[in-house]
Amino acid sequence: MNTASPFDPRQFKDATRGHWDRSAQGWSDQSNIIRGWLRGATDAMLAMAEVGPGMRVLDVAAGAGDQTLDIAERVGPTGFVLATDLSPAILALADDRLRRAGIRNVEARAADGEDLGGLPAHFDAAICRLGLMFFPDPARGLGEMFRLLKPGGRACTVVFSTPEKNPCVSILMAVALAHAGLPLRDPDQPGGLLSLGKAGLTDALFRQAGFSLVATTRLNAPFRLPCVGDYLDFIRMSASPILQILDRLDESRKRAAWAEIEDRLDAFATPDGWEGPNELLLTIGRRP
Repeated sequence: MNTASPFDPRQFKDATRGHWDRSAQGWSDQSNIIRGWLRGATDAMLAMAEVGPGMRVLDVAAGAGDQTLDIAERVGPTGFVLATDLSPAILALADDRLRRAGIRNVEARAADGEDLGGLPAHFDAAICRLGLMFFPDPARGLGEMFRLLKPGGRACTVVFSTPEKNPCVSILMAVALAHAGLPLRDPDQPGGLLSLGKAGLTDALFRQAGFSLVATTRLNAPFRLPCVGDYLDFIRMSASPILQILDRLDESRKRAAWAEIEDRLDAFATPDGWEGPNELLLTIGRRP
């Protein structure tokens, strides 16, 4: 008999907001590492969305604002960026970062990506980098992007692909769940790191939202650091979904979990350092 509680999107969002509020500073502190890791993906995403001077761009699930800075620089002083995120704490750090960089063409607004309220449909492009997979209802999030785009506007999202192409994420989740005494999760479960990796899924969701000219590109995005310990430091500081699981454990069990994670991830050590494989899916669509 299945006694699992039914999935509650509101409860899920409340928990997600709380965890990212608590992880905000750690994620922001790792911005330089994240920026290097996702440099190619970010450039490709903005090129696919044809972000350029004078455009109005919606940045959904903006996080600490790394890609927001790139967008603001591309659209220039005559353009505008609205950066939204479910977590007010992480968005406040993004806002502070942009202000310290002298960026004045960005507005940061705490908002649920599945319900962006009464904004006008005046955006030329919408992007969402590694955020859509955390949505309980990604189709609804894409529907909001579609609604707020001008005719001809483009949306581009970046998500993780399949578990086998992202073994570090898979190892982290599997080991954390095992040590917490929890069952392995269905990777397709809404809101998970790998929930949108199935071939053709993001394309179907884009079309369901009304987009045309939908296409997905696969991109290798290896995580390169000097050693596995540096990767684990990054995870401890910033990877909220993993910490949500491990924080339930007492210190002894937590140390055992981290030790097993380190042992298994050390398989990706190379003569030139540590290189964790990742594959991302970049999906583009146009509002007719």
